[in-house]
Amino acid sequence: MAPTVRPTVAPPLSPHLQIYRWTWTMAMSVFHRVTGTALYGGSALVAIWLVALASGPSAYGTVSWFFGSIVGCLVLFVYTWILMHHMLGGLRHFIWDLGYGFDRAQRMGLARATLIGSVILTVLIWALALTLR
Repeated sequence: MAPTVRPTVAPPLSPHLQIYRWTWTMAMSVFHRVTGTALYGGSALVAIWLVALASGPSAYGTVSWFFGSIVGCLVLFVYTWILMHHMLGGLRHFIWDLGYGFDRAQRMGLARATLIGSVILTVLIWALALTLR
């Protein structure tokens, strides 16, 4: 019996990223991953604040001074946006897990809503926090 000869087939070529047209859903997918990674840094900020709170008035005063400065407020503002964006991105994925939102218009709408909603929620949270201050 002669050995079976398999025909040689060229491996499939995957399109390069330059071929794809950049879309909202692609951008929000990248932002979701980036914000998820950035949340590690925000968790460190919360941990620093808690350790300073437990360490006494001197340490807490230093951390409060930093977070009350312009740079500290900017860091907290960005962290708030990161948190809101990642949360809304997670809700977008949850909607997809339920089997909804797969039409092109719905996908694009959810992606836009993730970005616009995160900005609106961040501004509302900060407006409320500064009003109640």
